[in-house]
Amino acid sequence: MKVEKSKIRIKPSAKRWLLRPFVPGNPDQVEHILLRILSTDRKHTDDMYRRVFQKYKHFHKDIEEIFLRHFGHVQHRIPTNMQIDDDVKLIIGAYFSQFYALESTALFNPSIVINPNKNLNDKSLNFILSLRAVGEGHISSVVFREGTIDENFEISIKEPQPFIMEPEKTLNRPYEKNRFIRNLNGTGLNNEISELIFKTLSDEFSFEELNSLLEIHQKTSMKISPMIVEDTINNIRNLALSNYDMAFSGDQDISERVIYPMSPSQTNGIEDARFVRFEEDNGDFKYYATFTAYNGRKVVPELLETKDFLHFKVSSLSGPKAKNKGMALFPKKIDGNYMMLGRQDNETIYLMASDDPLYWKEAIPLAKPTYAWEFVQIGNCGSPIELDEGWLVLTHGVGAMRRYCIGAILLDKKNPDKVLGRLKQPLLEPVGEESFGYVPNVLYSCGALVFNGRLILPYAMSDSKTLFAHADIQQILSEMV
Repeated sequence: MKVEKSKIRIKPSAKRWLLRPFVPGNPDQVEHILLRILSTDRKHTDDMYRRVFQKYKHFHKDIEEIFLRHFGHVQHRIPTNMQIDDDVKLIIGAYFSQFYALESTALFNPSIVINPNKNLNDKSLNFILSLRAVGEGHISSVVFREGTIDENFEISIKEPQPFIMEPEKTLNRPYEKNRFIRNLNGTGLNNEISELIFKTLSDEFSFEELNSLLEIHQKTSMKISPMIVEDTINNIRNLALSNYDMAFSGDQDISERVIYPMSPSQTNGIEDARFVRFEEDNGDFKYYATFTAYNGRKVVPELLETKDFLHFKVSSLSGPKAKNKGMALFPKKIDGNYMMLGRQDNETIYLMASDDPLYWKEAIPLAKPTYAWEFVQIGNCGSPIELDEGWLVLTHGVGAMRRYCIGAILLDKKNPDKVLGRLKQPLLEPVGEESFGYVPNVLYSCGALVFNGRLILPYAMSDSKTLFAHADIQQILSEMV
């Protein structure tokens, strides 16, 4: 089979920075830093800020706004009766800020979707590419690029901006009590404490209402083991904090946006986002992305939702089958149900159906390791792609020497539990330079698309950098057995 590869290489860079809050874990150190700044006379404080501002003002036009935001992270440690001028707030914010090169180590596991902010036509396609970025401390986040595919299938990527910004996180959405309790049941910590708390909450409640009740019960539940009380309350609060909204500024370039860990479930990373352009029942479109949240101890699947790549909703996935890595949503409902691919046993692709995109109860085996290049495990490489012939699912197969190759299967359009065909040999396998990198011998993707009869496949080589390949859809289908 003829697979053409682009010369494009999207490489990790230590020259793209995120300006993040810096708050030492030791509260005493925070107090000491504040005391040193606040005890400095005003003239020296002004000089300090002028030097910092002159040195770093060219990094971002809103750098003072960022410093003020970071000042807010330590403001509660300053006596409320102390009057502080804006210049002092800015220098405090600067001391509690740090640069973080979030894609200095690796830039890989791409997912590609049609750009919602550009017009569609047959001669070119504008796309948004999401990538898993890894930086200091092996923390994973999601970054973006914008690109174009022309009528000759030449791919170009817009040069990324050097400065990256986190979105504003909010907890303003109403929580549905029944859904929240259902999620809590999945953690195994629904007990008499949680029952007491939710008994007094309305069918919809805010984070502030919930948090107030948690603080009350933390102080008054004396008859129950303090450890159980603490675990239950922390679990409820962490679940609430893991369901949030975030928004970027409308004037930010797509490459200036990052989805960085912002909740207790994500502290060690947001991994392998699989974006899909989802068609709703009324014909409108939105974008979903399933991803893996990792807190250093366990992985949990979560869901992103957006219409414009500026405003995002982050939600927990729950249910007995919402587990493991690699969940990928179909781009539309089938027979009134949301459909999902995933792994339940670390080696087989499963098919799931649900009337709720946040709750997954049932799963059936769909495709098992069959050929030598996938004897260890098989999984999806992103959401299914709708063709006239059926649902095209790109797969990853793991063989000897933990070698990851990319294959494909075709599912029936109306009955996706039926496999119509499957590639006997890999579509792509690591060769030459692709065999070497951060994690050797691995090719992987989190999503592709079809343009003018060709599969456009971004893929990662050895968990290090991202490349592109394209192939004729009909030839792929003709090779299936």
